[in-house]
Amino acid sequence: MGEHHSHHDHASHDHAHGHSHGPEARVGLAGRIRHRLTPHSHDTADKVDSALEASRAGMRALWTSLAALGATALAQAAIVLLSGSVALLGDTLHNVADALTAVPLGIAFLIGRRAATRAYTYGFGRAEDLAGIVIVLVIAGSAILAGWTAIDRLLHPADVTHLPFVFAAGIIGFLGNELVARYRIAVGRRIGSAALVADGLHARTDGFTSLAVVAAAGGAALGWRWADPAVGLIIAAAIAFVLKGAAREVYRRLMDRVDPDLVDTAEHTLRGVPGVRDVTGLRLRWIGHRMHAEADIVLDADLTLQAAHEIAADAEHQLTHAVPRLDRVTVHADPATHAGAAHHGELSHRRRATPV
Repeated sequence: MGEHHSHHDHASHDHAHGHSHGPEARVGLAGRIRHRLTPHSHDTADKVDSALEASRAGMRALWTSLAALGATALAQAAIVLLSGSVALLGDTLHNVADALTAVPLGIAFLIGRRAATRAYTYGFGRAEDLAGIVIVLVIAGSAILAGWTAIDRLLHPADVTHLPFVFAAGIIGFLGNELVARYRIAVGRRIGSAALVADGLHARTDGFTSLAVVAAAGGAALGWRWADPAVGLIIAAAIAFVLKGAAREVYRRLMDRVDPDLVDTAEHTLRGVPGVRDVTGLRLRWIGHRMHAEADIVLDADLTLQAAHEIAADAEHQLTHAVPRLDRVTVHADPATHAGAAHHGELSHRRRATPV
């Protein structure tokens, strides 16, 4: 049997069919019955619909959270006008600036919808990872600004006035940012967008900043002038901690890191496909919020091309069900007696050395 390459595009089935697979969720008896009774399609239209739906979900999360943060900032601004608090004004402006992080993500989601070209053969999903870098830089700027402001306040103490209004505004800021953070993180994890998750973590740091305003107001009410800058330093450290997590997530995505458990699940799935004698290579990578896979499998050497293709297609099908958000699979089949990369070179030299 000669070597066989099979490449198919598949839609991710974790959401389109209302069930999930892999280590994150084990399907019970009812799920297996539902799986058998539900029609499954793997054509290009389903793939495009799934990818577009993920992008639409990301866009909805961005604009919804932007509206929520805008409303929060407006409420804080109204209290700033009543209280005259400069600290609260800074927090309000901070929330406005941070809400604008939706812009690079929105641009990334729009770019990611573009079809692959001859120059960008994998498409434009990586735009989300570039947006993630921008968001990480914004979080870093927030940490630096919070720390610098706290140190400046320690060096130049100032009284906080209109404490009840400042306290209320801090609570509003925290609640608004926490709701946005939960929403962004949930949607980001559901569609597999590391950038949207990082943006959600960023919104959470803004909530911590607002809590600093609340704590500072409480300390000022007790006559502690140092309370405001001290809490500010604590919040700066908290932002730096969140920055570490967000930067690590974006870095791993840029370096094509995947969860090792997913690799184990994919390999176990391939070995369980009837006709697959061995799995000699397996590679997974993220492109935006979708995953791509390449697998090298070993088949019996005496199989026909049709039989080898059927096994490879079955392997692809099973893999898309086992690995969440897997969008594209390429399977390379080797004959059992000549498996391995060295065999490829031998075949190439042999074919060119044999007279036609």
